[in-house]
Amino acid sequence: MILGDNLQRFFAIIGHNTPSSGILNLNDLPGSGRMDVLVRAINSTLFISHGIRKDSKIILHLQGGLGPNRRILFDGATLSGVRPDERSIAGQIKSIMKLPIPPIGQFQEITQGISFSGGDISDTIDSWRKEEIEINILDANGRNISETKTVEKIGIILSDHLPFSEEEINIFKPFQKISLGEKWLQGHSCIAITQYELDKI
Repeated sequence: MILGDNLQRFFAIIGHNTPSSGILNLNDLPGSGRMDVLVRAINSTLFISHGIRKDSKIILHLQGGLGPNRRILFDGATLSGVRPDERSIAGQIKSIMKLPIPPIGQFQEITQGISFSGGDISDTIDSWRKEEIEINILDANGRNISETKTVEKIGIILSDHLPFSEEEINIFKPFQKISLGEKWLQGHSCIAITQYELDKI
């Protein structure tokens, strides 16, 4: 794997059934469109023992419910005031879900290191391209992650507990697919393994 010395990691996870607005029950995250899957992905992306990964960001795509899609960005470089437990992270998301969704592309900061906007995965891809982030799709049938080549910025797109939709698969066709093995793993485990592989460089 050929990577830069200051590799920045960008993760994007799609919550197909996760409501973009409304009330989030902190006592039943699985029942809220599998919000638990997204929360664990945040934890695996950003938190290490006694610290936060400053080189990593993750953007959640809340695409369920009746309202327009919502994206929530957690930026490890500036994140503050969030504890590495599911309830604390979900509490931050809950407060955002009550707010009006800004126009696509305009991220509104709600607290240090956490901002949100409208849009879906295609909008995230457009912004990643402009930032010259190498886009990769996490897929069990892709090439081994050890064969990935990049310079300074690597983007990883993964799904929640559901497979990518046909529309998403078509959107992803131009991009490289990377694999962590033949078995389908849970999203947060995939992120943890990916971070481990990138840390070895």
